[in-house]
Parts: sequence; structure tokens; C-alpha cells
Amino acid sequence: MSQPKLITKVKNIIKEEGLEFKDLNDNGRLDPYEDWRLSPEERAKDLVKRMTLEEKCGNMMIKSQKMGLSQEDKSKTSHDGILDEEVFYDQTIFIGQKNYGTTGHIKDLHLRHFILRDNFNEVEIAKWVNTINEVCESTRLGIPAIIASNSRNENAERTFGMNDAVGVFTTYPSTLGLAAIALGDKANGGDYSIFSEFGEIARDEWRYSGLRKGYMYMIDTATDPRWQRFYGTFGEDTDLISNACKRLLNSFQGEDLGKDSVALTMKHFPGGGARENGFDPHYEEGKFNVYKTKGSLEKYHLPPFKVACEEKASSIMPYYSIPSHEKSAVQYFEGKRIPFEPVGFAFNEYFIQNILRDKLGFKGYINSDSGILDNMAWGVLHLPKEERAAFAINNGVDLISDTNEVKWIIKACEEGLIKEERINEANERLLTEMFKLGLFDDKTYVDENKAKEIVENEENKKKAYRAHQKSLVLLKNSEKTLPIKSGSKVYIEYLHKELDKAEEYKKEAIEDAKGFEEISIVDNPNEADYAICFITPKSGNYFSATPGLLELSLCEDKINKSMDNTEYKETTVANIKRVKELRDIMNKNNKKLIVSVNSTMPWLLDSVEPLSDALLSHFETFIKAQLDVLVGRVEPCGKLPFTFPKSEDVIAVDENGRCISPNDVPGYDKDKYMPDGLTYAYEDSDGNIYKLGHGLRY
Repeated sequence: MSQPKLITKVKNIIKEEGLEFKDLNDNGRLDPYEDWRLSPEERAKDLVKRMTLEEKCGNMMIKSQKMGLSQEDKSKTSHDGILDEEVFYDQTIFIGQKNYGTTGHIKDLHLRHFILRDNFNEVEIAKWVNTINEVCESTRLGIPAIIASNSRNENAERTFGMNDAVGVFTTYPSTLGLAAIALGDKANGGDYSIFSEFGEIARDEWRYSGLRKGYMYMIDTATDPRWQRFYGTFGEDTDLISNACKRLLNSFQGEDLGKDSVALTMKHFPGGGARENGFDPHYEEGKFNVYKTKGSLEKYHLPPFKVACEEKASSIMPYYSIPSHEKSAVQYFEGKRIPFEPVGFAFNEYFIQNILRDKLGFKGYINSDSGILDNMAWGVLHLPKEERAAFAINNGVDLISDTNEVKWIIKACEEGLIKEERINEANERLLTEMFKLGLFDDKTYVDENKAKEIVENEENKKKAYRAHQKSLVLLKNSEKTLPIKSGSKVYIEYLHKELDKAEEYKKEAIEDAKGFEEISIVDNPNEADYAICFITPKSGNYFSATPGLLELSLCEDKINKSMDNTEYKETTVANIKRVKELRDIMNKNNKKLIVSVNSTMPWLLDSVEPLSDALLSHFETFIKAQLDVLVGRVEPCGKLPFTFPKSEDVIAVDENGRCISPNDVPGYDKDKYMPDGLTYAYEDSDGNIYKLGHGLRY
């Protein structure tokens, strides 16, 4: 083992046997946890023995932390505006808590795990991470911080908790888009290499920027089309999801976690896709996982997590949900019946200890989802917070997410609800990850200039752009409407739920299209040979329940009924009637209408497909890349990563809350459980069936 290049900003470097070590506790001698020659496990054990109860409990919480750049009042920052130091009471959907500022969180509450949600550039992120670690180095034991983030390399409109940051790092299509590429390549004799390419590029951008922990990826099998988080998954193909999981872990972490790795948190165990009619457990209406189909848990939902364990995922995140005994069929795993304890999976001893650790062999740490001590403590809301903390920790949770309320763990320990051995075990797991990543040694600080060089790599941007081109799925191409004939006049329309965004995106699309010499852009559809209508639907809200079922129809001001039978309006696309207007204009002139739908969810396409001559599905795909395909510069090659439902009828829910198609079975397999004479997948006017793997070529 060679001497690492050590940098300190506060503490001293000491020499032992001609080698250099950081004197992190400032005692003038080399202690085992400071000795980079020892194993990460040995160092973690030694450090835990030196930590106070308060330090250990603080290390078991991870908290979102703003950068100083996002603080409008610069008097509430430190270190030349880099760190945010505002003290205030913060009320979120997860928790109401007092924020103590960056330094307070580090020095007073002993937090060392933080989530970055801001969207600043790689140099600014690197400076922020370096400054945080300078503060950490100044503390009693010099324990560094590890910074986590949700994914940053997929295109999307920004959404807190999912797409916190976009457009800074190399930007690929969404995870569903990556799946569409993988299926397309597979169909043409290729493989799933897109996941490896994507992961290797993202890993380097993250680690050089100082982000060493990814709150990703969602390896949930998406089985209910109304689930708001469908768009963060890889779709409904369990084999594809498992392959994506393996390749992403190998790309980000490597065969073993090391100094060049980014550690991943795979989520949401044991699979968040089995939603009850789409309702999400961020709110009470979705607190149950429902497995009404015999064998569905083992067949569809657990396999990706088996792969995550085999490939040594650094951590796994359980979902909020409670496995519903009353609403589910009996489920088995490896021939043994699974007892459904009526508590959320973060509190669920059988799922964490018996299935995840004992049967699947998981060796990493358990990272809870946000809010399990507070608003999302499903099944244990009747308990005081210190008992909730004890319940989760004793049943396997090592790191509690998005809170700084260390006091509840401390109180649970002081009252004897959690044994010291369990606290030590959790800390050893957490610190071992940090030692493996080199955060105590030569990877504490990052080179800001190197971060800029890595992120600005033009070859990587070209690879990402090619991925956008390959992610587009051609669903329908009547009478060979596409590719657009050279020399054609083209009119462009853009539909969105928000009219101001529709206008903004329309202008951007027109500007992109003006760069194509094959076509000329006209302002009047009556003058056009082709009209292209780009549609970006939006339905419901990620963090709150809709009054009734989540709307999948492409509609404007549709009157629905809520669960208490009152009427309310639902809109997924404003001005959707514009598609019919364009159809009428094109019919009058014997011209063609092309529709491209941003398929963040399996929308009901029955309102637009019959009106279109060509229909495409994309997944946050750049407009310019779509135009490359439309004009024939590139052949369409993506394949659907999920199944589009035929109509409202196949996802209808009766008065008892039971869906006619099973919520826990992926779309491609739902026909096995449909009533006689009813099929699930959408079939268009040309006879194409929009099922998993569908995609036409020119």
C-alpha cells in the first residue's frame, strides 16, 4: 500500500515509520482510525470506541443542507458565502424541525451525512463540499462528511425529492429513456451497455465534484400505471431492471467500494411499485403495499433487490409502505410464507432481517426514507418519537433520512430502548463506507478545476445526445408518414399543463427546428405539410394525494369525482383540444399530423392516437434529438419499457377500491388476470399493440 497524498486544512500531519498520517484528533500520535494501512473495518471499530453517544447518534441521521449560494440573506452565511448558517424552523411534508445552519449541524449536532438538493455547477458544489469538510476537520475527532444527492444526470423538469438538480452534469434522457434504449439495443442484437456508459460518466462527474453518495436508483418494478413515481423507475421489465441494477452498481461502485467509487443507495425495498391504485405512501391514502396476486412479490418485485445484494450495494432504502395483510394474497419467499407485520418497511423486522439480510445476504447499511419518525411513520404513529426511533433502529435501520432530530435517538438510548451494541453496529457500518471511499485520507477534499474539466468533457456530451436520439419510440407510422420528406414546411405546437411553459417550450422547439435544413418552419398550420405536436402531460402531485384517482387521460378540465363523491376538475394537458383542431386543418389540406408524447407515465392515448398519422413516445428526450429522428437523420430504435393501458375500463376501480387489473402485476402480464374478453394493452388504428418492447422502425 503506497503513501496517499494527504491534505489537511486545520489539523496536522504526523509521521510514523517514514510515512505520513492525519492527526485527526490532534493528540500528537497515530491512532488506529488514522492509520490508512489498516482495513476500513478495523478503523471504523476503533473510531466508534472514541465517539461519544451524541456523536454516534448524530452520525445516524442524514439531513438536507442548503448551499450558501441559495441563501438570499448573505449575513446568514459563512466562509465567504459558501455555507448557509440560517437558524429557522422548517416545516415540510416530512417533518417540522429547527434548522441550525451548516456549522451547527456539524459541530453541535454531530451530523456527518448531508443531502444536496441545490442545482449549482460542479465547481460551486466542489467548493461547498470542501468547505463543509474543513469545518468537519476542525472538530474533536475530525470525522469528515459524506454528501448524498438524488440523480443529476437525467433530463426533466425539476422536482424536489426526485429531480432536485438537472442540466448541470452530462444529461441523458430519463431512466425510462435508458430502459427504452436498452430494449432497443437488445432487440437489435445488442445488450444493456447503455447503463454502463451512463454510470461511468456520471460516477466521474460526481466523485470529482465531491458527491460520493447517490440516493439512487429506483429499482422498483412499476406495476401500477397511476403511481406518481413511475417516471423515476426503469419500467416494468424485471429482467431489465435487474440488469440495470447490476451495471449501475458496477459502474458507480466498482466490484468493491473504493476511493474512486460513488456509493449507491438502491430503493425502495421490497419494491414500491405495488401501489394501491397509484396512491403513494408519501401520504396516508397510499400507505399500503397491496399484493393481491399470488406470488407477485417474489416474482416481480424482489428480484432486482436480490441483484443489488449480490452486487454489494452500499446501502438499501426501504419504502414507507405497510404490507397489507387484509388486501393481499398470501405471499411466499423461497417456499416460506411471509408474515405481513402491519408497520412500514423501515420498521419491519421480517423484511429487513429475515429477507434482506438473512436470505438475500445484504451486508451494507439500511438508509430509511425521509420522515419515518414523523409524518410517514406508518404503523407506528401512535408511538412517541423516541420509540419510533428505537423501533426502526432495533429492526435494522442504520441511517434515518432527512432529519436533524438526534435527540430522539439519544433519548431512546438513555431510556434503554436501544442497546449501545446496536448503536455501535450502525456506526461501524456507516463509517466503514466512509473509510472505503477514502474520505478520511486523500479523498477528503476535491480539486475544483478537475471537476470542471470532467463535467465539460465534450465526448461525454456527444454520447448523452446519441442516447437521446436512441430513446425515442415510434409507436405508429401510418402510410409511412415518417420520416418527414426533405423540403417540407413544418408547423410546431407544444402542449403542457401550464400555458406559460407551453409557450416557452414551443419557442425553444421552433429555434431547434430552424437548424434543420431539411425543413422550413411556418407560423400557420394551414401552410404546413406536417404539423408536429409535442405534448408534456402532468398529473397530480408527487407529495399529496389527488381528490380521487390520479388522472392518466390527456384531458383539460375533466370533471372527476373524489373519494367522498364530490366533483372536481382535473387537467393533465391544457388546450388538448388543439390536437383536434390541428387534425381538422391537416385533413382539410390532406397533410400529416405527428404527435410526440413525453411518457413520464403510461398515459391513456385514446384521445390523441386516432388523430395522429404518426405517434411517438419519448422520455424527457431533447426536442432536437427527436427532430433528428423525425427528419430521418437517425433511425428510430427505442422500445417501450412499459405497457400503455387500453382505456379507463382496464384500470377502473370499483366501490370497494379494487382495480379491475392487478396493481402488483406489470402491464405485459396483466392479461393473465383480466376478466374474460378484456385485454390490457392499447391497440392503435393500425393494429400496433403498445406493449412492453413495442417500437417501429422506418
